[in-house]
Amino acid sequence: MTEISYISDAAILKKVGAFVKARRIDQNLTQEEVSKRAAISRSTLSLLERGENIALLNLLKVLRVLDALYVLNDFQEVTTISPMQLAKEDEAKWKRASKSKKSPPKDDLGW
Repeated sequence: MTEISYISDAAILKKVGAFVKARRIDQNLTQEEVSKRAAISRSTLSLLERGENIALLNLLKVLRVLDALYVLNDFQEVTTISPMQLAKEDEAKWKRASKSKKSPPKDDLGW
């Protein structure tokens, strides 16, 4: 388990809120400006920044406005291949080039 696994939900919400607030301030934007661009109320943004529970869709809107959707990169699905499946796929690959068993006609000059 990772370190964040041991943090309470409330503490995680506070971390998210602090991140959003810091990002907003770094971009020199007011809550009013961000909330208008995200099409949410200023009070919803205020709740988010204080670490209160808001709708996920609203969080996505705010992250988009703040150009911070990159934080979701870790949410990509990772497919794993079993060692047996990998071995079967390797087995199916060509190991080397081979000449065709069919010999060219005698009158063929190879052009």
